[in-house]
Amino acid sequence: MVLYGAIEAGGTKFVCAVASGPDDILSEVTIATKGPAETLKEVVGYFKDYQEKSGEQINAVGIGCFGPVDLRKESGTYGYITSTPKEGWQDTEVAGFFERELKVPVGFDTDVNAAAYGEYLWGAGTGLEVVIYLTVGTGIGGGLYVHGKPVHGLIHPEMGHVIVRQDKNKDPFEGCCPYHGGCLEGLASGRAVDLRWDCHAAELAEDHAAWELEADYLAQGLINYILTVSPERIILGGGLMHKKQLFPMIRKKVQEKLNGYILIPAIQEEIDNYIVSPGLGEKSGICGAIGLAAGALAE
Repeated sequence: MVLYGAIEAGGTKFVCAVASGPDDILSEVTIATKGPAETLKEVVGYFKDYQEKSGEQINAVGIGCFGPVDLRKESGTYGYITSTPKEGWQDTEVAGFFERELKVPVGFDTDVNAAAYGEYLWGAGTGLEVVIYLTVGTGIGGGLYVHGKPVHGLIHPEMGHVIVRQDKNKDPFEGCCPYHGGCLEGLASGRAVDLRWDCHAAELAEDHAAWELEADYLAQGLINYILTVSPERIILGGGLMHKKQLFPMIRKKVQEKLNGYILIPAIQEEIDNYIVSPGLGEKSGICGAIGLAAGALAE
């Protein structure tokens, strides 16, 4: 049996799994994100321990990693976390470390690209050519798959940092992005909600004014993506999207803000099937990492 190691590497936790496929996860563990040396050693230890106890060999590893990361394979820092705001993790080698320690091929991409890949292969993006996965949590990030390939360029898409309009009379909050202030992440991330209202987002009632504002900013972001890359489906995941009242609010605002410019049934008549929650639930990232591992083994 071919076994894959899968890593969903986040700034708060690393979710690690051993699987033969998305429907056959044999082992899973969550490891708190500490310093890079300690965390990576602990993750490698998990896989080595699994191999020793099971007597089975992991054939490849897939990693969806927080970033920014270097995805240029010709680069001397390919597979590194680069200019991350996560303290202590700047210029950390990730992909090469696991390749050396486990002596297997490693597939590597951003955490949101991995989640997008999982949804493209087995979730809400199955059978489509252009799919966006946007995670709305502590931060905001997006992954874009076109014809089965993730979009990479100078680095990778940073969809959370598009600029949106802000009415300072309604929302005087300065934004929490240290680079751009009032970008989408700066105004609509979980951290922005917490700071703006001086409490955790989970504590806010469903009819709180926060959600109308949140839906407006997210709708603006989605319109930017609709008008630039023309996705066939937009998948919204992350902690804030557990607030299910946001989905109908966002869909309505997208339609209002497009104002009839995109005359497509998917948006005008079937928007409930156009802006959707992840088909894989909380498993988008780890399933995408399984897909990355399978791809690395096939190369």
